[in-house]
Amino acid sequence: MTVPFGWYLFLSALLFVIGAVGVLRRRNAILLFMCIELMLNAVNLTFVAAARHLGQLDGQLFVFLVILVAAAEVAIGLSIIIAIYKSHRSVDVDDLKLLKW
Repeated sequence: MTVPFGWYLFLSALLFVIGAVGVLRRRNAILLFMCIELMLNAVNLTFVAAARHLGQLDGQLFVFLVILVAAAEVAIGLSIIIAIYKSHRSVDVDDLKLLKW
């Protein structure tokens, strides 16, 4: 039994919306990064589903690139969060307004 293409798109849209709501509502920097990762995974699901539906491998190449970008984002983002936590003892996004010029 194969799952219809529309179901993959619905699940991907649902995951993306959950991630977008999380980015807009959360104030914790670590949760923001988790929501961004959820949105990137939703895009990955769409690429893989479209590639399978169309019978091409191009979507899986894009997934590989998105995973590379996500890994770089996590490495740099978490290092910045750790540095901010060491200096301010908080990862609240509202506290980061103090870092403005």
